[in-house]
Amino acid sequence: MNLPFLFLLLSLILPSPSSSTTSHSLSQGSSLSVEKPNNVLISSNGIFSAGFHPVGDNAYCFAVRFSKSLDPTFVWMANRDIPVNGKGSKLSLLDTGNLILTDAGRSNVWTSTTVSNSTVLLSLLDTGNLVLRTLEGFTLWQSFDFPTDTLLPHQPLTRNTKLISSRSRSNYSSGFYHLFFDNDNIIRLLFDGLEISSVYWPDPSIIFWNSGRTTYNNSRIALLDSSGSFVSSDDLKFVATDFGMGPKRRLTVDFDGNLRLYSLDETRGTWNVSWQAFSLTCKIHGICGPNSLCGYGPERGCSCLPGYKPRNLTDWSYGCEPNFSHSCNNSTLNFVKLPNVDFYGYDISFFPGETLESCRRICLQYCNCKAFMFRVDYGSRTYNCYPKSFLLNGFHAPNFEGDVYLKLPRAGLLSNNEPAKELLNCSSEAHVGLARTYQKKQESRSVKYLTWFVGVIGGVEMVCIFLVWCFLYRTNQGSSAAVQGYILAATGFRKYSYAELKKATKGFSEEIGRGGAGVVYKGVLLDGRVAAIKRLDGANQGEGEFLAEVSTIGRINHMNLIEMWGYCAEGKHRLLVYEYMERGSLAESLSSEELDWKKRFEIAVGTAKGLAYLHEECLEWVLHCDIKPQNILLDSNYKPKVADFGLSKLLTRGDLNISGFSRIRGTRGYMAPEWLFNLPITSKVDVYSYGIVVLEMVTGKSTTGLHVVEDGGEAEHRQLVTWVREKMNGTAAMPSRVEEIADQRMDNNFNVAEMEILVRVALQCVEEERDARPSMSHVVEMLLRHENDNEQVTLE
Repeated sequence: MNLPFLFLLLSLILPSPSSSTTSHSLSQGSSLSVEKPNNVLISSNGIFSAGFHPVGDNAYCFAVRFSKSLDPTFVWMANRDIPVNGKGSKLSLLDTGNLILTDAGRSNVWTSTTVSNSTVLLSLLDTGNLVLRTLEGFTLWQSFDFPTDTLLPHQPLTRNTKLISSRSRSNYSSGFYHLFFDNDNIIRLLFDGLEISSVYWPDPSIIFWNSGRTTYNNSRIALLDSSGSFVSSDDLKFVATDFGMGPKRRLTVDFDGNLRLYSLDETRGTWNVSWQAFSLTCKIHGICGPNSLCGYGPERGCSCLPGYKPRNLTDWSYGCEPNFSHSCNNSTLNFVKLPNVDFYGYDISFFPGETLESCRRICLQYCNCKAFMFRVDYGSRTYNCYPKSFLLNGFHAPNFEGDVYLKLPRAGLLSNNEPAKELLNCSSEAHVGLARTYQKKQESRSVKYLTWFVGVIGGVEMVCIFLVWCFLYRTNQGSSAAVQGYILAATGFRKYSYAELKKATKGFSEEIGRGGAGVVYKGVLLDGRVAAIKRLDGANQGEGEFLAEVSTIGRINHMNLIEMWGYCAEGKHRLLVYEYMERGSLAESLSSEELDWKKRFEIAVGTAKGLAYLHEECLEWVLHCDIKPQNILLDSNYKPKVADFGLSKLLTRGDLNISGFSRIRGTRGYMAPEWLFNLPITSKVDVYSYGIVVLEMVTGKSTTGLHVVEDGGEAEHRQLVTWVREKMNGTAAMPSRVEEIADQRMDNNFNVAEMEILVRVALQCVEEERDARPSMSHVVEMLLRHENDNEQVTLE
């Protein structure tokens, strides 16, 4: 090979020199290097700087920070979850207008994905906003549109942005707490933990308008100004205690889940809290993990329950685990009293007017009851019993008027009645560490060039081998299902090949369901499990986008929601693999004699629980948009599971406009009026559909219309809702006639009181005005409260 060609080749593969700058702008063709601490951008007022900062052992993030604070105070990070190496990494503004962050010169870990034919500059403004824009002033990208855990003055929080806390005080990766606008236009705080998720602010036990919030807006925007005033479109307002111009401020979702407004004391370089959402931080969900208590001493701390031990002494988010084996043998069990303790949520049921002994027996009746709370109801002057299936969000406060009785084996009871005194600070201090090392060799320039040249030739050979392998693989794809094996997606469940699912369904021969999203087939997987395999129609995303959507559905886990086992994304094929439900759909059972009143009532309650979970407890709020009997499946014990949730989002990614969904979804007869009048779409569309389904279950009649025979003997065509409402709206002369609307196939064998409450709840759900409809969690509460009021519990 001749030398000119060699030097030409080397000039193409050798990196160009990086320029250094301490100005507030970065020009095209320039870069900032991780190896030069002073290689930073500084705002013209000197308040903010942008550059590489260490976040662990040989781990660096590119971040914007306050320059005048004593401790590092980051307001934005490009790669908080993917730190880069301490050598060879850089942020570069390419000639194409794209801004990229490379890890040791090898791979891109972050990019602005921008392109421009004009000259562009990256500038750090006095507001702390890192902006990429043309010389004409057109903004291509800005950090204010992609916040991490902090909101700066004049940086809007919108329907498309959210704040996510850090993992701990020193671990800046994404944590468990989110601040965002939900589908009801309310700004909320969500705990998205290792196992569960839940909303904890505003207080979920209080109706949102009693918390000073309103859903009557569709702008979903919040803003903090320079004087320390925060205003949100849901009427949330607060001001800093040091209100006024002067101090530099930031609003941050801290690693402990509290939302705090800080003001900078520039003389000391320290931050002072000038407002916070929680003064009692033990009320924040997930603060100490499962099976533990949050309490107050000199400072907040966490402790394990009696009989439990910490899972991880440095990270309390993992909570505690039992030192004993769970047993259902009541003769070996007893209870330890934990005074002034509460565990929020996860009640098996609610039992009003109980004695301590009867509450104890109720908990013993449930094998999964781990404890019960016994608390006085001052309104009725009786005691209420709350058996708990999970011990989450536990806290101890001397002024809390309630006690928890913890179920433990007699052999494992502690000598005292207090929680185990392993009080550790809740502030986990785990660092991000990357196992990367470098070896510097003293080599001559000619050796280096020869090494690079050989590497290039080897790389070309590897690319050729890879292309040949891909060609051979794709030509033999139909017979190589075994090669794919158990490829695990980021979602944690299995990726199936199309050939494997085709074989499992015998060529998609046994159809068991059909809907707007696709056709469902019965199949038997290689491990012997019977599955329902849904082949999607119209899902045209790439595999990465499809997998991102599938992960949303796959992370959802509730006893009243169908379980997803896996997926297929191969070529144009998009399939989802679900558990198979023996009893089929509710629609099939309603047309038979199988459903007695007890089953119907339990199906109504279970379906409401599943929808409440989708609407209020998921990481991403999921609207079903097609609730109907065909999408409510029944297991062998007639327990309901809602199916096809999330598919409206899966099939039409990005099909959202400022007022909600841009096209009608659902099934005629079950659709809320909002769809027809182009109103904003919220979770209340599912509430409406649920109400229609309940009326069908109660009456056994069709939703779209029915023929009824009144007293005169003449058949008349009525709408189902209108007909039921007329029967329920009795007068003094003609009282409510709930018995007349009951499905005749039940032979008048039903609980009249349960029938009446279920029908009245359903009629609330189908109100024309969406704000008059209850939330699904309120539906569950009304049904369970009535069920418990009328249920006679027999204790031996």
